[in-house]
Formats: sequence, C-alpha cells, structure tokens
Amino acid sequence: MSSDGNRAATTASDAELLAAIAEADRNALRELFLRHEPWLAARLSRRCSDLTIVDQAIQDTFLAVWRKPAAWRGQGEVAAWLWGMGIRLLLHHLRPRLSVAERLGRLRSEDALSAEEQVLARIEHTDVGAALMRLSPELRAVVEAVVLDGLSTREAAALLGIPSGTVKSRMSRARCELREALL
Repeated sequence: MSSDGNRAATTASDAELLAAIAEADRNALRELFLRHEPWLAARLSRRCSDLTIVDQAIQDTFLAVWRKPAAWRGQGEVAAWLWGMGIRLLLHHLRPRLSVAERLGRLRSEDALSAEEQVLARIEHTDVGAALMRLSPELRAVVEAVVLDGLSTREAAALLGIPSGTVKSRMSRARCELREALL
C-alpha cells in the first residue's frame, strides 16, 4: 500500500504470495484475493445463480488458502489450484445436507438446481470425472475453461495467463489423455 491508501501494484508471483501467506502475511493473502477473486467469481457464477453461495465458496476457498497455503505443491498454476478448490467448495454448498428422515426415503427435489449444476454435481464420481482428476493441473484448467465454461481459446488464454497456442496444445494433449483413460 502506498501512503495515500491506494493499492500499489505488486510484482510478486502467485507462488511468492503463497510463500508469504505461509508466513502469516495477510497483505499477501489480500493481494492473491484481489488478483484472483474477480475471475473466480465470474466462473463460479456461471455454475450457480445464487450469488450468496458463490460468495461463500469464494470465501471458503481463500480461507483454505490462509489455513494451508502449502497445499499447493508447486505443480501447475496457482489459478488452476484455486479453481479446483473453488468448484469443489461450490458443489459442496450446492449439495443440501439431508436429514435422517430424508435419507430414509423422502424424495429430494433437484428442481432448484440448474441443469448445468446437476450435471456438474453428478460428473464428479463418474469415469469422466475420475479421468479429469487424473489430468495435470495445467491440462485440467484448460479443459475446465474451454469445455465446462465454454470459453473461446482467446478467453481461456486470458483467464489462465498463457498464450492461445498453449491453450490449443494443452487441449489437444488433454483430449488424447482423456481418450486413453476412457477406452
């Protein structure tokens, strides 16, 4: 921060910010939040129209970062790691907790969830979901951006901070790996 209260731009990488967060640097967490919250909110809000749930998933994501910054093992992009946490937490909030009576036989209405939210919630424990989780974080981030979020190559490149050609080559590798995993 500068003395006039305006946010000074930082040149610290995401990895450097995580290292600082591990040392309990709240300013590093703030910077990481300011850097990643806008795109994370945009992507999660495409999955869920309830902004309260989206906000809770985002808060939980950054709380998890604060509590365990070392969970990012230095592999892949920090953005992909944040996305993975964010979507899992969003799905967690979307799955209602059933009472014992509901579990013993009451029908649960899934009409409140959009069709996309229902598909995403169900894919997690399928062969496709397992194959997606086996992809490297870099490949999974591209698949999520292009296939699940429906972004163009250029939009995915901007979101992930990589060249468009890299998006295309990673998508090609991901297709091959998914094809092999699902045969």
